[in-house]
Amino acid sequence: MLWESGEVRQDFVVPAGKEARDAEFVAFVEASGPVLRRVAMLLAGDLHRGEELLQATLERTYRSWSRARDGDPLVYARRILANLRIDTWRRTRRELLLTADEMPERGNGDETHHVALRDELTRALLLLPVKQRRVVVLRHLLDLSEAEVAEELGLPRGTVKSAGSRGLATLREALQHPAESEGRTHER
Repeated sequence: MLWESGEVRQDFVVPAGKEARDAEFVAFVEASGPVLRRVAMLLAGDLHRGEELLQATLERTYRSWSRARDGDPLVYARRILANLRIDTWRRTRRELLLTADEMPERGNGDETHHVALRDELTRALLLLPVKQRRVVVLRHLLDLSEAEVAEELGLPRGTVKSAGSRGLATLREALQHPAESEGRTHER
């Protein structure tokens, strides 16, 4: 902005492409935001860290929107989300779990059972090694095919199958015998 004779004048022009780009990104966030939020929560195991992870993912996706929209923006954003979470694991190597009274309330009646199930699943997911957790979340909670998971994670399809199979076996065991697996988490 330049000051001329006491008046403020804007001396820049917003390119027409930027407005269209922003509108495309907003539409993407409105359509894909709930899915990305759920994935972030499941990967982080914590509401607040999940929200931070989602914000960082959306910020990086926006900065590289021209590349993201060339392919499938949701896949691009999920890859960023998974990579950011891995970076966090590498830095912190410590997981904090929510207690039942710290879980968010939805306000649609008594959701205690759903909160307890979600907490139990989150705790069971934390028992899995990182690769297995990523495969299980993408394959079974997001309902992606083995080929899509393999492509998104950059893994061979056989690795996706075996990691998914081992992860599900560990989850079944943990969910059938929660007392035996209490207190254990997998950081790597």
